[in-house]
Amino acid sequence: MGLELHQEEHVIYAGHPSWRGTLSFYVRGGLFALVAAAIVAAVTAIGSGFDVALTIVAFVVVMAVVILIGFLFRFSTTYTITNQRLTIERGILSKHMQQTRVERVQNVNTDQSLLDRLLRVGQVDFDTAGADDSDFTFRGIANPEQVVRAVDKAHREREAGLTSQHPDQLSPGGL
Repeated sequence: MGLELHQEEHVIYAGHPSWRGTLSFYVRGGLFALVAAAIVAAVTAIGSGFDVALTIVAFVVVMAVVILIGFLFRFSTTYTITNQRLTIERGILSKHMQQTRVERVQNVNTDQSLLDRLLRVGQVDFDTAGADDSDFTFRGIANPEQVVRAVDKAHREREAGLTSQHPDQLSPGGL
């Protein structure tokens, strides 16, 4: 993991998109490969006669590219929740890191299509304070409820830490 932890920070959740989360991408890619193969078949049939070998090669090449892209996306994306922040890291050669502090998370929403529910995957979308245009979403997560519980735990740990550091500021008697 490339994330450097701050003092008194610890990881509550870390993971990649699930292989089941990339299945829908592979299905769409397979359909695209079939369309590409059909186009090659039609072009060869119109031109010099149907070429089975070229049609198969077109399908295999497009499908190989789809599988490679799905694999790279899955392993080049890391989701991390600590007691202080949420982080999305993407990239292999170049890196892109998106993060927000736990206290900025206002709402946590999960979304699962019928296919996602069958595959037991989903996405978790975080609404953060002051970031209307920011898309902060964990996609293809194997257990979305676990991510929601991890964020809740991070909030509770943060609140407990604030209470133990400044008990008089958070209690009614301290005001």
